[in-house]
Amino acid sequence: MTMLIVGMAIFFGIHLLRVVAPGWRESMMERMGVLGWKALYSVIAIAGFVLLVVGYAEIRWSSPVLWAISQPWMKMAVGLAMLPALVVFVSAYLPGRIRATLKHPMLIATAAWAAMHLALNGRVADLLLFGAFLLWSLVVLADSYRRPAPAQPASQGSLAWDGVAVVLGTVAWWWLAFGGGHALLFGMPVM
Repeated sequence: MTMLIVGMAIFFGIHLLRVVAPGWRESMMERMGVLGWKALYSVIAIAGFVLLVVGYAEIRWSSPVLWAISQPWMKMAVGLAMLPALVVFVSAYLPGRIRATLKHPMLIATAAWAAMHLALNGRVADLLLFGAFLLWSLVVLADSYRRPAPAQPASQGSLAWDGVAVVLGTVAWWWLAFGGGHALLFGMPVM
């Protein structure tokens, strides 16, 4: 459990700097340059993520069960709800109207992903992992909406890019749910 907690502290710690220490973050970017800061930030975030994943994998099945969901309809509902979450996640990286409208689609998709996984997975390790992702995404999302919005470009995004997000998100969802991707990546089949 120690590795999971250390990984979470590193990963979420670096990701929360903009919320808890914006002045320090800005001074580091000035001192190191934007690219230097992004490089350091990335190395720390990746190290934390690796520790988080390895720590979760170590205790995943041995941690105590707090709740269990056995209703097939609930599993199906969560599986279906992951489709729009994946479309919204993909839209974060494309200049479409979904991204322009939601403003922070990656955080919204992460919150949805974490909430859905938390609903179905009731071990202590799941509560720590998915609960932390849910809490982090909601805190950062609230902070993002509180800050002044950056200037919007003249174009609010293209519907064509939204179509690409829908196609890529649907393909990813199908592969994870029915193509064995979730089992391959995470050791647990969806269906």
